[in-house]
Amino acid sequence: MDDIAGFDSSPSDNKATYVLSNVVEVVERILTFVPTKSLLRIASVCRLWSNCARRVLRTQQQLTWVSACGPSTTEVHALCNILAEEVEKVFLLPKTVLVMMDCEAFKLPGYCYRQKKSKRSRHSPVEKLIQVFPKNCDIIGIASPGIVLTPTGSRSRPPEEHQEGEAGFALMFPSMEGIHIRPFHFCQKSLSPSTLKEAGLIDNPELRVVLLFVYDAYKSGGARFLGQILEPLAKSKALIAGGLVESVFPTSFCCSRGAYGVLGLALSGPKVQGASVLLDQDVSSPKAAEATIRRLKAAKIPERNTLGFMFACVGRGQNYYSNQSNVEADAFQKVFPGVPLFGLFGNGEIGCDRIVKDDYTLCDTDTDCLQHEYTTVMTLVHLG
Repeated sequence: MDDIAGFDSSPSDNKATYVLSNVVEVVERILTFVPTKSLLRIASVCRLWSNCARRVLRTQQQLTWVSACGPSTTEVHALCNILAEEVEKVFLLPKTVLVMMDCEAFKLPGYCYRQKKSKRSRHSPVEKLIQVFPKNCDIIGIASPGIVLTPTGSRSRPPEEHQEGEAGFALMFPSMEGIHIRPFHFCQKSLSPSTLKEAGLIDNPELRVVLLFVYDAYKSGGARFLGQILEPLAKSKALIAGGLVESVFPTSFCCSRGAYGVLGLALSGPKVQGASVLLDQDVSSPKAAEATIRRLKAAKIPERNTLGFMFACVGRGQNYYSNQSNVEADAFQKVFPGVPLFGLFGNGEIGCDRIVKDDYTLCDTDTDCLQHEYTTVMTLVHLG
């Protein structure tokens, strides 16, 4: 019986070995079911598998994210607890990562941008977070009083507003054909026309969307600094959206202690589309919020490969809507059920009514009025 079993198994083993060593179509099909980190390890097995893995990687153009909320069972933030494990499961090679976390649960003074690299704790959450991603990956991190996130998994899961407690997300962008995502970071020392041009924020006809986050703008000179950033951007046809936040944790450290600055992403390319609406102080009911968000439909942006961003004032949320929670996130999900929503509650909002399609502005407020209080900027960003 053993001889028969051995005789029967040998031919099938040989066939499987032959197929996995020679039949490109089969190998590529199998590799499409393998998460990216494992795919990179598999690529070292042989030349055939390496070539197949490379072709599969080029097809992984879908955005993905990891999010977490609720009290952590350890001293590390809830997002950091699950990030390493969840990144093992994603089907893309991150080129750019946008991280947002609550500032109350995620205290930064010991390891934020103000502290020199040599003095940072080897075991800080920031270090652990950065180590999860590839070394050549651009990571920008934001800490703000509240977080808006879509739970990990399906794009159609209802988004959640978290104004208290631990919450955070890591939004991962792959390298995408026809789309260029460039991070930028300026402080009072590094801001100049040449650095703005180098970041693609001026003299860039393909600039479509700018997401920017300003820190310590309340300090002397901060308002003037913010004006120097917004003035040239307001003259462009790009969509501008963001907010004033508590802290940032970039991978480069250009700021001196106590400096104010701005961190963000410039999105360029013919495949990028953007639209935004402003929920001003008069929008104070669920019905009014939904009606305002529904105006984004005029941009006719497809839901596939589209993200929603919500930048709200800390004064809005549950208290603003007569103790009703999650009003604006629920309204967005009702209008755009297939678009994940991310964002923050901050100390000021940047943006305006701006719906742009095919180089034609359907509506646009005065470009000098990009800064707001007690409002929400709701934004759609489509990446081809």
